[in-house]
Amino acid sequence: MDRESLDMLEAALRKTMLSASGPELDAALAELGWADMLSAMPDVAVPLVFRLLGETGAHASVLVDVVLHATGNTIGDTVELPLPYAGNAWVVWDRISPETAEPTLGGLPLRREEEGYPIRLAEARVAVGWWLVGSARAMLTLARRHALDRVQFGTPIAGFQAIRHRLAETLVAIEGAEATLSLPAVDNPDLIALLAKAAAGKAALTAAKNCQQVLGGIGFTAEHELHRHVERILVLDGLLGSSRELTRRAGAGLRARGSAPRLANL
Repeated sequence: MDRESLDMLEAALRKTMLSASGPELDAALAELGWADMLSAMPDVAVPLVFRLLGETGAHASVLVDVVLHATGNTIGDTVELPLPYAGNAWVVWDRISPETAEPTLGGLPLRREEEGYPIRLAEARVAVGWWLVGSARAMLTLARRHALDRVQFGTPIAGFQAIRHRLAETLVAIEGAEATLSLPAVDNPDLIALLAKAAAGKAALTAAKNCQQVLGGIGFTAEHELHRHVERILVLDGLLGSSRELTRRAGAGLRARGSAPRLANL
């Protein structure tokens, strides 16, 4: 797909996600050819769709499709797949009755399960990683806009060194996570996906912390958009393993192996 076509697709997806969420967005994405995109060009479809979910604050059950596609099943099936969650817990993305979603789980139609079974997670971790990165970008945009508009002592707070450092730290974390998510998964795809999800979770948590500080008191209010992104990334970080858990797992595996594989040619 050439750059112009990709830009047009992104514009159409963004417009759709800004006007619909949940089952309505599922239906809209189906009309836009989500299943064909995932089947024919997953390396383009997954980063684009999941990053935009984060940036717009919308949600759709496309994560289930990524797992189904990775395991050779039919995209769009309503089968319930238990997904691992932080703390050795399990959740199910409810495609049939999304109104049963637990309000504490970031507004996503997730239902807790007592137990699950092993499924392929590499592709799903990359997808959630892009979702986290998109949410981090959205929080950074909110903080940057506030820093440019908020004036203290006759100057925008964007000119204050402490503010600039927090915004810069956030940007570096996001860019690093995106670079990790973009690594070609030719060798060690499971390890790359694990590290990418961990990096994306850490970047999103860093964004939440720094952007909250930049926004100050307004960022704590229910009227401001920030809290919705913070609630969402706290859930997404825990989904398929939190950044802390995955980092420890990767470290334990490397210690047991006694060496670190080359994941990228620099």
